[in-house]
Amino acid sequence: MSSVPQYRDGVIHDVIIKPLSKFNDQRGWLSELFRSDVLPEGFNVEMAYISMTVPGVARGPHEHIDQTDYFCFLGPGTFKVYLWDARQGSPSYGTKQVVCCGVDEPLSMTVPPGVVHDYRNISQENGIVFNAPDRLYAGKGKTEPVDEIRHEDDPGSPFFLD
Repeated sequence: MSSVPQYRDGVIHDVIIKPLSKFNDQRGWLSELFRSDVLPEGFNVEMAYISMTVPGVARGPHEHIDQTDYFCFLGPGTFKVYLWDARQGSPSYGTKQVVCCGVDEPLSMTVPPGVVHDYRNISQENGIVFNAPDRLYAGKGKTEPVDEIRHEDDPGSPFFLD
């Protein structure tokens, strides 16, 4: 494994962040989470799931070798998302990006392979996150290795939350 850079704040190349609109009426609201005509070229959703994260809890940091994640943060709850570009050939290699999103700022976020990511629920209520990655978890029939490099148990990891 090559040495990891000191991470500097900035915007990470190939991470796509788009605001999500909520359409409100007397029944409540509706939000389009994704449309095939606005997804990145060649991106094909293979599965989808939602997760609930309790207040103060973080998920990650981890990265994928082949998988691209397509997250939607629209509430309830507010999240602080941390991204680190660990892709040596990337123009933003060594960059750290932090984004707050959720109930007050709903958005979608496409995270490519090699970008380490983590998110923490910074609100006082449970938070919901939708993800539609382009790989099946553990492959077809859950018979393949999981495409995930986990960093949260490494005491020397440069990927830490503030």
